[in-house]
Amino acid sequence: MSAVLKEIPSAPTDAGIRFPAGAPADLIDPAAQVFLAGLHRRFEGERQARLAARRRRQAEFDAGALPDFRDDTRAIRDGHWRVAPLPAALLDRRVEITGPVDPKMVINALNSGANCYMADFEDSTAPTWDNLLTGQRALREAIANTLTFVGENGKCYELKPQDERAVLIVRPRGWHLDEKHVLVDGERLSGALFDAGLFAFHNATALAKQDRGPYFYLPKLQSMEEAQLWQQVLSHIETELGLPQGRIKVTVLIETLPAVFEMDEILHALKERIVGLNCGRWDYIFSYIKTFRRHRDRVLPERSQVGMTQPFLRAYSELLIQTCHRRGAHAMGGMAAQIPINNDAEANEKALARVRADKLREVTAGHDGTWVAHPALIPLAKAVFDERMHGPHQQHLGREEVIVERNDLIRPSLGSITRAGFENNVEVCVRYLAAWLDGNGCVPIHWLMEDAATAEIGRAQLWQWLHAADDGRCPLHLDDGTAIDDALFERALLNLPSRLAGQSIPGATRVPEAIAMLEELTRRDTLEDFLTLPAYERID
Repeated sequence: MSAVLKEIPSAPTDAGIRFPAGAPADLIDPAAQVFLAGLHRRFEGERQARLAARRRRQAEFDAGALPDFRDDTRAIRDGHWRVAPLPAALLDRRVEITGPVDPKMVINALNSGANCYMADFEDSTAPTWDNLLTGQRALREAIANTLTFVGENGKCYELKPQDERAVLIVRPRGWHLDEKHVLVDGERLSGALFDAGLFAFHNATALAKQDRGPYFYLPKLQSMEEAQLWQQVLSHIETELGLPQGRIKVTVLIETLPAVFEMDEILHALKERIVGLNCGRWDYIFSYIKTFRRHRDRVLPERSQVGMTQPFLRAYSELLIQTCHRRGAHAMGGMAAQIPINNDAEANEKALARVRADKLREVTAGHDGTWVAHPALIPLAKAVFDERMHGPHQQHLGREEVIVERNDLIRPSLGSITRAGFENNVEVCVRYLAAWLDGNGCVPIHWLMEDAATAEIGRAQLWQWLHAADDGRCPLHLDDGTAIDDALFERALLNLPSRLAGQSIPGATRVPEAIAMLEELTRRDTLEDFLTLPAYERID
């Protein structure tokens, strides 16, 4: 289903790079092609080495090993050092909105009243070729103050004056994802290098003149070495584009379990450009499940019971705050995925109360800002932080009293698996995957804005619950005593179409394909690293 690739021969284009037929000349001009090809040839070998290291490490976890702090980097953790001073535009980040990169979202997010907008090429964007190019063009036009959008109802969306907009931060895809539409010397370009490279190539100079970056959010890192690879890439980009070293600033999402043991090391690897770490809670829960996929004693309860008050998640959050503030960096809080429930005032107020309690927990713990998925939550989150955080951040709260050890970060969780929780995992996975295959990476389901990370939790839990008896022990059970086995999973899949009948859902025509994919992935002997890897081969 991939777009037809062709070599674009016009000089000074590198003859070894191929793009889909009809690639737009305004975005993929000859100079951009040479730039992207250079990134691939310089860094692809190291990217593959880092991915191989991930596989080796996971094999150790599957064999019974537990993650821990590194002995070889103790001097970094014990040393007295701080990251470079933070730029003025990123000093106050109390509320950030996240979302995909379509033109309407870009305008609404920049106009939303949030301090920052994370424009997401990763978990909330299905990486079709059209989506990627539309997103790159929308961001370039926003930076140039020319972006407008007219909706189907004729409503025109325009940007507010620049000084009233959120600060733009771009999240490229992670190191594990390829960009199949771009081949260099016959190899797929890294999705991370395509997203970050093309954005920087077109916008870095303009953003530097505006004193607005470029700024990036870096996802899915698992080690100091992966952060070092980003440091090398961004330094190379700065050199190629004539920017001062350290001009590009980054925030790293701590959203994998291995990375929480290397937060000092990640900050140190990027210390001339890093401005903070973020509690990417949904991916972090997914990573906990994936890391311990063969550890029956660390099976998590259903997703609704895995909140930030669980001991292993509270330890993660508090250690991140302590680490960041010790090093002069921001400690960003996590996502509120709720969206307004317009037809039920009582249910809406209960949902908002949960958001309010979560943001109060974050600001009280010492976080310097937080995330929301919907503009309607910005005033609520801002009010909570304004009441408790009187300056631009809380780095004065060092949280020296926090003591977090290895076992605190991997502590098993109490809870149960209900029939409703099991069936909800099946439904969310299928509905999200169907929408993703149809080109939509950010999907409202049961009044939550679901993205790839939340779908991954459900998928990984289903796999782990169903494979818990692989070692010959008894299967896990629901709280009503029902065995969690293939028959239970089969019934949930068979009943789902009737449950969804009559509903208007994104990607409805691809629900059968999504059901088949979820069934195949869940029955595999080995948990697929990422849902989006096999799904990517099915989109244009």
